[in-house]
Amino acid sequence: MRYILEGDTLPAVICYLNPGERMLTEKGAMSWMTPNIEMSTSMEGGLGKAFGRAFSGESMFMNYYTCQSGEGMIAFASSFPGRIIPLEITQGQEIVIQKTAFLAATDGVQLNTHFSRKIGAGFFGGEGFIMQRLSGTGTAFMEIDGHVVEYDLQPGQSLLIDTGHLAAMTASVKVDVESVHGVKNVMFGGEGLFNTRVTGPGHIWIQTMPFSKLAGLLAVGKK
Repeated sequence: MRYILEGDTLPAVICYLNPGERMLTEKGAMSWMTPNIEMSTSMEGGLGKAFGRAFSGESMFMNYYTCQSGEGMIAFASSFPGRIIPLEITQGQEIVIQKTAFLAATDGVQLNTHFSRKIGAGFFGGEGFIMQRLSGTGTAFMEIDGHVVEYDLQPGQSLLIDTGHLAAMTASVKVDVESVHGVKNVMFGGEGLFNTRVTGPGHIWIQTMPFSKLAGLLAVGKK
């Protein structure tokens, strides 16, 4: 499989498949494709994993797109202004992403439900108690809200992130929450009650404009 990324604020990834190659997506992710691509829908990973995806707010069913002959083309477009980031998944290098970030992946990448080890990090950190874990081998594509900023954290190195801005991290990164100190800071600072603390070693992807924050701004009529 080879791919190209097109577009700026509303990008798409166009993938070119050889005969027999296939890609995995959530429902509704395909934007356009050549007629030699065949779609099939299944409960990826069996009933248990399907219920896990449903519990995380995703579809129980996944779509497979397989190239039948010649070179096939299939495109997946972003559903929100931002970027599409390719991720190379290898054995022993799993990546955890927010549950709305997964767009598509090549065959060989496994998509599983990831539960935060600390309930507080899930309920108050803004990234959710349930995320998605990418494992196996292959290329995956994730959607980022707004622009993306990446950091490599050394062992013990931490960063505090505002609610909703953590888009993805390697599985070695630890996640916790910290309350904002000071009554005045909480009441008048406008930053909420909690921040997410991520601690290395590992790599993190931060998004500059989470959809939840944009929706909140639109709801109150801010520009």
